[in-house]
Amino acid sequence: MDQAVLDFAVARNMMVDGQIRPNKVTDPRIIAAMRSIARERFLPPALASLAYVDIEVDLGAGRVLPQPMVTARLLQLAELRDGDRVLVVGAGTGYSAALAVACGAVVTALDTQSGVASVGVSWATGPLEAGWAACGPYDLILIDGAVAEFPAGFAAQLAPNGRLVGVQVSGGIGRAMRGIVVGGSLRTVPMFDCNAAMLPGLAKAASFVF
Repeated sequence: MDQAVLDFAVARNMMVDGQIRPNKVTDPRIIAAMRSIARERFLPPALASLAYVDIEVDLGAGRVLPQPMVTARLLQLAELRDGDRVLVVGAGTGYSAALAVACGAVVTALDTQSGVASVGVSWATGPLEAGWAACGPYDLILIDGAVAEFPAGFAAQLAPNGRLVGVQVSGGIGRAMRGIVVGGSLRTVPMFDCNAAMLPGLAKAASFVF
C-alpha cells in the first residue's frame, strides 16, 4: 500500500480517537463512517495535509470544510435513520453528504456547484436559501455551515415529523439548532454551542444606516 495512503489512514483514526469520540459522539455509524471515508478526497490536493487537523479548512471564495468535530456532532444531532431522505444544504465538496450516505441515508447535496462524486449522493445546484424542493419532502435538512436565520421556506420541504439541523449565529455566538415543523412553521431549539462559517446566501442582509 502507498505510504501516503497509510499515513492518511493513521491520521484518520487519530482524528476519530482524538477529536470525535472525546466530544460526545457515540453513534457507531458516524464513528465507522469517519474511520472509513477518506476526508482528504474532499480537499484540493494542496490542502490534503490539513484533512485531519482539528480546524475548519479554508477552501477560498468564502467556503470552508467544517471542523471534523462539528460535522460529527451535527450528524449525531440529526439522529439519522436507515432510508431517511436527506437534503444537505451548502454541501461544499460533499464530505458530510458522503458520511450521511454511510449512515444509511438517501442524500441530495445542494450547493452552487457540484462537489466530489460519491456513491449514493445526488448533486443539485442552485441558491442555498431556496433549498431543493424537487427531491423532497425530506426527513432531514442538514445545513452544512452557519446561517443567521433558517429560511422559512424550508418548512415546506420537510416531511411530516421531519427535522432540520444546522448552526445559527446570532450576536457572534454560534449554536447548533434542531428544528421541527409546527403548524406549518419551523420551530428551532438550541442544543449546544457550536462555531461554523456562514454560508453564502444565508447570512442576514446588512441593515441600512441613516
